[in-house]
Amino acid sequence: MAYHVLLFADPGIDDSFAIMYALMNPDIDLVGIVSGYGNTPREKSVKNTAYLLSLAGRAEIPIISGAAGPLSGEPVQYYPEIHGPEGLGPIKPPDTLQNVKVHDFTKILEIVNEYAGRLIIVNIGRLTELALVFIVFGDNALKDVTAFYIMGGAFLVPGNISAEAEANFFSDPIAAKIVMEKAYNVFLYPLNITNKAIITSEVINYLGENSPTPFRPLLKPAFDYYFKAYQKNIPGLQGAPLHDVVPLMAITNPELFKYIPKRVRVEEFGNSKGKSIADFRPKPAEEPPETLDFIGMEADFQKFVSNFMEIFLQGNFEKK
Repeated sequence: MAYHVLLFADPGIDDSFAIMYALMNPDIDLVGIVSGYGNTPREKSVKNTAYLLSLAGRAEIPIISGAAGPLSGEPVQYYPEIHGPEGLGPIKPPDTLQNVKVHDFTKILEIVNEYAGRLIIVNIGRLTELALVFIVFGDNALKDVTAFYIMGGAFLVPGNISAEAEANFFSDPIAAKIVMEKAYNVFLYPLNITNKAIITSEVINYLGENSPTPFRPLLKPAFDYYFKAYQKNIPGLQGAPLHDVVPLMAITNPELFKYIPKRVRVEEFGNSKGKSIADFRPKPAEEPPETLDFIGMEADFQKFVSNFMEIFLQGNFEKK
């Protein structure tokens, strides 16, 4: 039986690969996508999501309009040098997607209620929308969600947007703090492991020639654009990390990952804005068990690549 997943995303190239992975994975039932600002403005994020769903023939999956900016009200910085002007590298979604139905925020509660006790929320973008659910609808609004799988944070390693902070936490640290305090049964995938989730050009070239899916024409141009940006930022890198695929793969392949239970906190302001904090001392301070999060710190990356290829080579699009 497939896992029911409500995905919060901001596509973005690696988000787009994560959406494609979820759509093709026979063990994931994607029941909705919340698309907000992040790698691109909200309007482009929604359009990219609609484009990917239309290619897959899965237009029945609801798209929910996310936030336009962070809770702080600060202006948003976008990253066209990494994700391209439209968010898909050199690819521009067709203008025929103008009239796609987009749901408002209340659709999130409808989905949570429909799949009560059997829904996983996966957040691979900024945490603004997830924080807003707690703020607007209350601390118990998501009590029937079974787990939260979140890409974010960096522990005892450099950040990727500041010296200490990872992009999702840095871009809205107020939201990140709210989510890490109020969500429960959280599985967190920080840069410690997602930086190692490297896919090479050789893998993408092979999939670009052999993937039996309608996504095939996107794979190489989108990845090549992303890879070039990473080569500029990290000279000598042999591929590019697809951070956002990691939490989705962890749902269906839990044996690939090892976790450390720690309470995670997030710095909201100052020079350490967005920094994720946990107590890694040999004898950490005791925390109530219900406040502990599961931080992914190790993974089998050979199997990560194998599973990634396997999913993109089978192309399963049937409604699950």
